[in-house]
Amino acid sequence: MATITILGKGNMGQAIAQIATRGGNTVEVLDSTDQARPVTGDIVVLAVPYPAVAQILAERPGQFDGRIVVDITNPLNFETFDSLVVPADGSAASEIATQLPGAKVLKAFNTNFAATLASGTVGDQVPTTVLVAGDDADAKAALIGVVSAGGVKAIDAGALKRARELEAIGFLQLTLAAGEQLPWTAGFGVIA
Repeated sequence: MATITILGKGNMGQAIAQIATRGGNTVEVLDSTDQARPVTGDIVVLAVPYPAVAQILAERPGQFDGRIVVDITNPLNFETFDSLVVPADGSAASEIATQLPGAKVLKAFNTNFAATLASGTVGDQVPTTVLVAGDDADAKAALIGVVSAGGVKAIDAGALKRARELEAIGFLQLTLAAGEQLPWTAGFGVIA
């Protein structure tokens, strides 16, 4: 079993904590009031909005070295909700990987809503599937194992460069939900 630190106590952080706990893992959930508590998990989940990531990384220098770091963000322009704020050929995950060269950075959970993670379904029938991208096969296998043990499907979505496409899917899904074109209990699913 893994030891997991989730940075962020919002809906996504809570939903991911539930999955990890169901799978028998040890989970600690920290927020901005817990800055004095060091990261201890083998897997660290950045369950915060993209604009908060830079501050978290700055406040915790060296704490991510040797760990699996999971970026769940969608780097939206939160003022306009009409674009991503990273270069078209990049991703938030690749920017985080550049800032954390001693960590194994993965992209996951950004194409899921908290409600679909908690219920295990998209809508009322399609099983929730977590897409995981990253360059370290062992890190991806570890996260996929945590998610699967918690009762949710997970798929290896390829190298970290696939984070760009995952962030585009997440962006589309968020804008559809924010525009009330689909409910927060729905979203995109994978049927295989």
